[in-house]
Amino acid sequence: MRSDVMGFTPVSTNRKTGPIPVSTASHHTCSPDCPFRNKGCYAASGPLAIWWAKLDTGAWGMSWKAFLKQIKTLPQGTFWRHAQAGDLPGRGNVIDRKRLRELTAANRGKFGFTYTHKPLSKSNLAAIREAVKHGFAVNLSSDGPSMADRLFDSGLPTVTLVPLGTPKVSYTPKGRQIIICPVQTGLKDSCATCRLCARAKRRFIIGFLPHGVHAKEVNAVAAVN
Repeated sequence: MRSDVMGFTPVSTNRKTGPIPVSTASHHTCSPDCPFRNKGCYAASGPLAIWWAKLDTGAWGMSWKAFLKQIKTLPQGTFWRHAQAGDLPGRGNVIDRKRLRELTAANRGKFGFTYTHKPLSKSNLAAIREAVKHGFAVNLSSDGPSMADRLFDSGLPTVTLVPLGTPKVSYTPKGRQIIICPVQTGLKDSCATCRLCARAKRRFIIGFLPHGVHAKEVNAVAAVN
């Protein structure tokens, strides 16, 4: 598996994200502890899965240095998503702080956002805090409302899966407000027009309903977390 290749799409054709720049990171960046690894990951099926596989073999993509150049040269104010598949730089559970710093610097003046399933070790937490402080919106990904409470306690932007049937506005066991993704509820037509996940300083948690071919498996995880 190649570990030094990044995918970059200047204008996404994904209806959910809208026509924004998106990047793709290889499988090796994913946490081996993610409950959806090889079982329910949305990126492991459909057209994205094909490109993700090509990235891992080196049949598609570019070097980390070339990728950073792409981000640096995006027009000021560009709204973009990092890692539509994959995670923050670094193999497995460990964040490569040097590379995350480089990515954060390349994002300066833009509105980049992403999500991470990597565990909140002391070093990982410090790296994420640094990125968020300098304008790169890294959202902590929770597997359910109870877990979301624990992640939200870190003071970092948090998103969570919620079971099917959850209303547009709900609450965690500790009373934190969860607002379902406006794209999923029809209030917005895409990430491009929503941009809620790029708002790092927010007092609520963003919820995502299970969807896609693995919705049943994902829902089972959300229901117990």
